[in-house]
Amino acid sequence: MKQLLLVTASLCLFTMAMAQKDSTVQNKDTTTRRDTIRIAGRVLVTIVKKTGKSKSDSSTTVEYSVGPKKTANISTNWFILDLGFNNYTDNTNYASAEAQAFSPGATKDRFKLRTGKSVNVNLWLFMQRVNMIQHVVNLNYGLGLEINNYRYKEDIVFNKNPTSITASSIDYSKNKLAITYITVPLMLDFNFTPNKTSANSFGLSLGVSGGYRYSSHQKVKSSGDGKRKTRDDFDLLSYKLAYVAELKLGPVRLYGSKATQSMFDKGLDQVPYSVGIRFAKW
Repeated sequence: MKQLLLVTASLCLFTMAMAQKDSTVQNKDTTTRRDTIRIAGRVLVTIVKKTGKSKSDSSTTVEYSVGPKKTANISTNWFILDLGFNNYTDNTNYASAEAQAFSPGATKDRFKLRTGKSVNVNLWLFMQRVNMIQHVVNLNYGLGLEINNYRYKEDIVFNKNPTSITASSIDYSKNKLAITYITVPLMLDFNFTPNKTSANSFGLSLGVSGGYRYSSHQKVKSSGDGKRKTRDDFDLLSYKLAYVAELKLGPVRLYGSKATQSMFDKGLDQVPYSVGIRFAKW
């Protein structure tokens, strides 16, 4: 037992000798001793001890500082919130037979949006970042819900069985199409300030996302009929592929998304996009 204790004590003394680098500096009034504790070459704690040199000055001052925290190779960001606006690029040829069959008498004016009320809300359950090159180049991926609301200026109604979009004789005070996707983003992240805190960081993320349409409905409100909600697919595509980007400017996070194709399967060629602010820790 005594031999075991002796060996253990020897190992502890050897480890401390390897982990610490001491230096002593003397000047006219004080003696300064600096101890630096390292593990794997990284500074953990630096202790500076200052002792009065003269016999009359017996005061001792101890200062210490903790070395920088090592950045993890994999970090997770839980429950990220996006708040922004939706719109779309309308490439529909309204003179075509397909467009007129889907929405009789339609022109581009029929589908104008109230841009200030066409809100995009995304709730990401998690985002994960994996270090690839010195924490400057990373791979980001996650899972969440994209909720896209399109508020129309005109009084239009989405019909089902058969699917069509027609003008309505009712004056709607509220008329919106809501589409929710389950989405997985995949981005290449460039962090140009890997050694700074999130509040002082600067970076850019670019990539793609794939979404599956979870639900869709039209919700209207009028003084005569009150509120009415119609659930259907309305010949919307069941999936959405999009280009996505994020810009990090210190504490501010800006995001953007633009689909690669129309959100409708037939009749209309309307390519949606969204922009807004992201609330996340990195």
